[in-house]
Amino acid sequence: MIIASIDIQDAQVVQLRRGVELALRREDGDDLAREFNRFGEVAVIDLDAAMGRGSNFDMIKPLLRIADCRVGGGIKDVERAAEFISLGAKKIIVGSAAFRVGQTFALNKEFLSALANRIGRERLIVAVDARNDEIVVDGWQTPTGLSLIETARLVEKYAGELLFTAVEKEGMMGGADIDAVKKLRGAVSCSLTVAGGISTLDEVETISALGCDVQLGMALYTGKIKLADAFSVSLNWNKAVDGLLPVIAQSYDGQVLMTGFTDKEALLETFKRGNVCFHSRTRNCLWMKGENSGNTMKLLRLRADCDRDALLAVVVPSGPVCHTGAWSCFETERRFTLQYLQEIIDERLRSAPAGSYTASLTDELVRRKIMEEAYEVCTAKTHDEFAWEAADLIYHTLVLLSKENMHIDEVLTELDRRHKKSLASRG
Repeated sequence: MIIASIDIQDAQVVQLRRGVELALRREDGDDLAREFNRFGEVAVIDLDAAMGRGSNFDMIKPLLRIADCRVGGGIKDVERAAEFISLGAKKIIVGSAAFRVGQTFALNKEFLSALANRIGRERLIVAVDARNDEIVVDGWQTPTGLSLIETARLVEKYAGELLFTAVEKEGMMGGADIDAVKKLRGAVSCSLTVAGGISTLDEVETISALGCDVQLGMALYTGKIKLADAFSVSLNWNKAVDGLLPVIAQSYDGQVLMTGFTDKEALLETFKRGNVCFHSRTRNCLWMKGENSGNTMKLLRLRADCDRDALLAVVVPSGPVCHTGAWSCFETERRFTLQYLQEIIDERLRSAPAGSYTASLTDELVRRKIMEEAYEVCTAKTHDEFAWEAADLIYHTLVLLSKENMHIDEVLTELDRRHKKSLASRG
């Protein structure tokens, strides 16, 4: 997996050399998160919190709704980590707090154990930032005397993943420490993400072939490496059959639409056009889904599986996907979901066809109907009556959401946040 980094300092996106010297500054964090999410998870790091100089929480919070984020920087207690998970963070990165026990430096087993129990070992990433094979903390400013390899072996018991940054390489664009990566990869069996100094596609390919994920920062922001190219070389093309890897297309509400195949050309075209492209085995050429019918599939994000030899494309289809005219290659009709219902409502409000009940609903009327339907749900007597009234309530609520320019996915995200907060509170 390719992970793009968004480092935040003073409420702005920055890149630093060796963690100290400011190299660049940007103010488009939301747009970056949205774009980076097409290629993989996004590492959001609060540098001010890491260095004990404040917090960029207000800037980070909305990013968790935009992208699949792993969040780090100054997370020193279980409650803070659990809060980020409840807000939508996929994973939590801890560094300094993992290696400080009182006034001494040692593996904080009690903290890591409590954290793993609270949010789940699979969601915990420990940053083993090192300079000359020695773990460093406090925003890379403080040496600990702890050996990188020996400490990493101990950490693995508590974390599902390690994040290794060769600090002396960070931001210098001089190349990654491949020898150190090989040693670390050979020492641990958990997932491993590598950052620091990566500046060429050859390095991305080499690190990926070692079974590691790659985190990009400076090379990405300076344009030396393009995310699309990095994503492509990170895949396991050695397992491709006739140069092709399988792609599963899935609608944004979770329905499987079709399978196809991609080669390197089709993959890059997918990112370039923003619509999913395949390699047609029948015609032996590049083929953009819907190029003739207009039934394209807009790409939201692309993810590789654990072996990096199959892809999942999450898309927004513009019409039937199957060549037979069916909604998908697996189902004749589109499954009726809340997202689909809201699409129908949006279309009625937009086109306002004659006789449309939906189009006739004013803001005042729809609010009145919601109150009426809520009462009727509460006073329903039979099973069928309850189902009928509940359907009316849900429908009118979706109409109001559309009128307020809000999507049902935002509501589901909030419910998911509450669910995760509840799970985290139980430990």
